Amino acid sequence: MGPTDSKFIAGLKLGEQENTAFTYSEQGLRFQRRFTSPGISPFDLVEYESRSSVIREPDGTVVFEMKNIEIPKQWSQVATDIIAQKYFRKAGVPQYHEDGTPKRNSDGSPMLGPETSVKQTVHRLAGTWRYWGERYGYFASSEDAQIFYDELVVMLLRQMAAPNSPQWFNTGLHWAYGINSVAQGHYYVDPDTGVMTKSKDAYSHPQPHACFIQAVKDDLVNEGGIMDLWVREARLFKYGSGTGTNFSGLRGRGEPLSGGGKSSGLMSWLKIGDRAAAAIKSGGTTRRAAKMVILNLDHPDIEDFVNWKVGEEKKVAALIAAGYPSDYEGEAYQTVSGQNSNNSVRVPNKYMEAVERDGSWNLTWRTDGTVCRTLKARELWDQIAYAAWACADPGVQYDDNVNEWHTCPQSGRINGSNPCSEYMFIDNTACNLASLNLARFFDPETLAFDTDGFRHATRLWTVVLEISVLMAQYPSKEIAQGSYDFRTLGLGYANIGSVLMMSGIPYESEEAYAYTGAVSALMTAESYRTSAELAKFLGTFPKYELNKKDMLRVMRNHRRAAFNAPEADYEKLTVKPVGINPEYAPAYLLAAAREAWNEALEMGENYGYRNAQTTLLAPTGTIGLLMDCATTGVEPDFALVKFKKLAGGGYFKIVNEAVPVALKNLGYTPSESKEIIDYMKGTANITNAPFINAAALKARGFTDEDVVNVNKALVSAFEAKFAFNMWTLGEDCLKRVGFSPEEYNDPNFNLLAALGFTPAEIDAANEYVCGTMTIEGAPHLRPEHYPIFDCANRCGRKGQRFIHWKGHLRMMGAAQPFLSGAISKTINMPNEATVEDVKEAYHESWKLCLKAVALYRDGCKLSQPLSTSSKNSGDKTEESPNDQAEKITEFADTKAAVETAPEFSAEPARSSVAMSTTMDDLSAAIQRAALESICWISSAALIASLFRLAFFLPIWRNAQLTDFL
Repeated sequence: MGPTDSKFIAGLKLGEQENTAFTYSEQGLRFQRRFTSPGISPFDLVEYESRSSVIREPDGTVVFEMKNIEIPKQWSQVATDIIAQKYFRKAGVPQYHEDGTPKRNSDGSPMLGPETSVKQTVHRLAGTWRYWGERYGYFASSEDAQIFYDELVVMLLRQMAAPNSPQWFNTGLHWAYGINSVAQGHYYVDPDTGVMTKSKDAYSHPQPHACFIQAVKDDLVNEGGIMDLWVREARLFKYGSGTGTNFSGLRGRGEPLSGGGKSSGLMSWLKIGDRAAAAIKSGGTTRRAAKMVILNLDHPDIEDFVNWKVGEEKKVAALIAAGYPSDYEGEAYQTVSGQNSNNSVRVPNKYMEAVERDGSWNLTWRTDGTVCRTLKARELWDQIAYAAWACADPGVQYDDNVNEWHTCPQSGRINGSNPCSEYMFIDNTACNLASLNLARFFDPETLAFDTDGFRHATRLWTVVLEISVLMAQYPSKEIAQGSYDFRTLGLGYANIGSVLMMSGIPYESEEAYAYTGAVSALMTAESYRTSAELAKFLGTFPKYELNKKDMLRVMRNHRRAAFNAPEADYEKLTVKPVGINPEYAPAYLLAAAREAWNEALEMGENYGYRNAQTTLLAPTGTIGLLMDCATTGVEPDFALVKFKKLAGGGYFKIVNEAVPVALKNLGYTPSESKEIIDYMKGTANITNAPFINAAALKARGFTDEDVVNVNKALVSAFEAKFAFNMWTLGEDCLKRVGFSPEEYNDPNFNLLAALGFTPAEIDAANEYVCGTMTIEGAPHLRPEHYPIFDCANRCGRKGQRFIHWKGHLRMMGAAQPFLSGAISKTINMPNEATVEDVKEAYHESWKLCLKAVALYRDGCKLSQPLSTSSKNSGDKTEESPNDQAEKITEFADTKAAVETAPEFSAEPARSSVAMSTTMDDLSAAIQRAALESICWISSAALIASLFRLAFFLPIWRNAQLTDFL
């Protein structure tokens, strides 16, 4: 019996659960089995295998390695690497021999080490949630508690759902293994007494929350003030969480100080906070610091704030021109400020109305509220749009859209958000997140979405998140109290892009918007229905009665959107939402959503709600990869062809799994589908390629063995020419065909060109063996089906199609009416987009009743890592520092850059990579370094953390690496 045997798992109940007697209530939650069977361990419902996980630097240096780890067979190597590197506990876990007996040190003490099986990690999570639920009477019986545990285990193992990263980092360490550490200044409200309590240790009450909103007072050193905020932020960053703050209460430059003199202004303090976050991120913590900085549009320093990063990038340009490297880890970027946060401006309706009528806009002093300066509203709007066009910051948060959907306005207004802008609630509150993998509820044969299974899963995970509020500790008294008082949750989903593609529905279509709206409506309705079910026997959240009238009004507005009610029916909304058009939504899906909303509202009216908020849409970066999602959050796909990591090392080229499913469902024959897919990814065989083939190569001195070696290399080659090098063919071959070491060791040596093949011949052969990386122009594919396969960006060298930025906004507008919170998503714009396009996008976002939006214009960052098209064979790729600096200056380019160190990035949503490269550059580096761990890619599409563990996503640009989830 090995240490990961199900019997071992069942007996692994250390910590507080031991010898604890639980009481149950008939009023408690009852659960039915849907994914498990009675009498069968949930761990036995999945097949496993032993694997290794190796993470390397591009130069081949091993930075992480684990061998003989137990992983479900269905998991990809990417998911394996993520759980092994990021989520397995690395110390303090009891070790066992193969026969199940504990290992002991020479002194007889238990031998401790890392987790080595997914079973251990999953048990640690599900067991802890069950324990806290049983301890506080959530279940009707022990059998219901067991079903709850079993269903969660199977969902985690089958990649149907996943909680946010801090749960994986922290939850269950004390319960499962007895791990503990000294207290770190956290607090919690005792569930038994309601009394604020200071944590006595680090893990008895874990920190499972990813998202925090913190307030800051206009005070330098006292509690709740500026310097105290940096301490509270550090406490969050240490445990893998992120935070956002609205700094509008701080005095502007030139305002009087109480002791005499004048304030240095907001920007001086923001620069200190930026440096503090940079220091945290460089300290080797679990994840990088992640923060959101927000400012109201009437702040005296608003113009300095809007243009902050634009100015900093000009400094970077000067430093690069002087010879400093342009990568983010170089001195140029490390020297300037503003690189460690997302910035957003808070935009009220009255300002948007002033822009529309070309009116004026007043800036006011923080101390007395008097007007200090008056601007033309459009002049400020021009600055916001230009800065976003140039460097993707600032994003925009629509203050009235947020607060008119606020469930608890009597307790205070919503001023801020978490770093990715999906969690929006009162200051000094926290949210723990989880996401459902929609593809696991979709049947690719029947094209049906499992509404009953989805509701079942939504109920389970709503309870998980509610229990997580109960068991958690928080970084301050204020956040502990706020989380206890409101109990906000953040359930969301991922992989809608794949579901739409498999269904044959273009992402940019009325059908897609209706489908997404219906799924979002079903999730939130069931989550609120579950919250009302919890309130029935556990009670409402403490501040419910104070806000009951407003919360029920918001619930009615959610329901109206599900029924596509007339605009006049909505209560107290200035900007009306987009309802679900029944003409385009699947009838069964819409019916389920409407039924769920009827139940959620009726139960809420009768019993109230346990949670002030329940849903949002997060970027699902890390957990999206853990669940092997082809698309994350509410995003479309970014590329149809990717490189997938092999368990034994290396990569092979794959087409998004949704493509063959879609082709089959669209009526294409197997042979037609094969030709289409070969057109996209290539044949990986040079033997019969046009121009450059076995016969042509042999005529130039190649042997059969040389051709075989080339074909082996083509399996993972980015382009054909990268299979023709010294590492593939050997020096003997290169000398045999007539080249000297001086020639073939030259970094710019191109063997195919040197052999006499023309650029046109190389391109033709390359398309045959390595594919076009796009579906456009594929044989048999009918033009009317092109939109189904559109991606966030142009694909490959030949691709011209991509989803218009209006399509991204419409998709957000479809989901937003059915979410408690907001949507973490950046709007992709092509390089040729104008400042006027940015203005239009931000204005359209407001009219669509979105709560927040950010955008990224392709190529606006000098350090953008990848382009979707590679250069022609003869093109030079090298740029001088002056060329690079000129490029930065031309685009007035800034964007918070993110690292490529062996950590998941928790960098906020609009961060962009800092390394200028072409596909040729990257391909060459991959071929030379045998890169086995990373490729990190760029996209405004918020695929957070597609870095060294990810699918190698070679043709995606505009990196957005956020990792909260």
